[in-house]
Amino acid sequence: MSQRTVTIGLPAESKDRERRVALTPSAVHTQIERGHHVLVEAGAGDGAGFPDEEYASAGADVVDDVEEVWGCDVVVKVKEPQPSEHRHFRPDLTLFAYLHLAAAPELTDALLGSGIHAYAFETLEDRHGLPLLAPMSEIAGRAAAILGAAQLSSAQGGSGTLMGGAAGVPPAKAVVIGMGVAGTMAARGLRGLDAHVTGVDIDLQRLYDHHVNGTVDATQVSETTLVGSHVQEADLVIGAALVPGARAPTVVTEAQIAAMRPGSVVVDLAIDQGGCIETARPTSLSEPTYLEHGVVHYCVTNVPGQFPRTASAALSAAVAPRLLRLADDVASGRAGTSEESAMLAGARNVDDGTIVHSAVAAALPDRPTRLPEAG
Repeated sequence: MSQRTVTIGLPAESKDRERRVALTPSAVHTQIERGHHVLVEAGAGDGAGFPDEEYASAGADVVDDVEEVWGCDVVVKVKEPQPSEHRHFRPDLTLFAYLHLAAAPELTDALLGSGIHAYAFETLEDRHGLPLLAPMSEIAGRAAAILGAAQLSSAQGGSGTLMGGAAGVPPAKAVVIGMGVAGTMAARGLRGLDAHVTGVDIDLQRLYDHHVNGTVDATQVSETTLVGSHVQEADLVIGAALVPGARAPTVVTEAQIAAMRPGSVVVDLAIDQGGCIETARPTSLSEPTYLEHGVVHYCVTNVPGQFPRTASAALSAAVAPRLLRLADDVASGRAGTSEESAMLAGARNVDDGTIVHSAVAAALPDRPTRLPEAG
């Protein structure tokens, strides 16, 4: 197949207080070196410390017109398109971003109705796991320990409990639900604050590894009654249960949250996928918390957005090589076919008006679906 020059658009993020950018100037330069043309919306990198001048020096065209950026062949961004951006969808557009469609039926319907080709960072897989989700999971997990500890302060509406306790006073009890990347980082951070940490997971081998490595003080297999007993005694619960592409499983019930002490804190990092705590509902960085049964809930859907310099650099490093392959596939006509690059395995969620990812299809069973044949 002959290859053509592909235009890549990098718009400014529009989600509440989202300051990340999907590509750093150096990553943009790698796309241009490959022969692609990159348009960057003016100010897209400002919040992460990457000014327009650096993108221009890298060879990008910096433009004020968002329509021009969204008019490119491929648009790469961090967070899922907001309702105000749905008007940009069209059949010949390829979108590459975090989408979390299992918990976003309205966005899914907008994508399906437009005929767009939508690729999700969070479902892209390789032999090591989820390479585009892992960097943000690491940052979210590290942040969760800090944010959870801060919410416990009486100034934030918490119980006034210090994570590490004091001489003669026991440390706070923390429970981490799901010991993947985010949960592991959260547990490490909480241990660093001298809290007593219990890790919960369905994978006994994973729990064994964390027990032996000393990541946590105690481990618990994920069984409802047993998890509830730990949650009831906890000062802080961090939810990080994940099923790739699917709606997050409910691990902690409303009754278990209601049994917690007033002023305890819940941080649900799985909220992008619907949340793994029954009382969790999405919040924003402008209004990050709410009280339910006397428990402070922190359920921000873009936790890493508070650390945009670090998060943008980490995300860009992971995204850039995959974007090169996606742009190459678009240029050669391989995108969306059996010849598509193996580096994009699992990323395609919506294509030509149908859901093409099995976990998303299972979460939204009433939508048009076209899944690849097994075997």
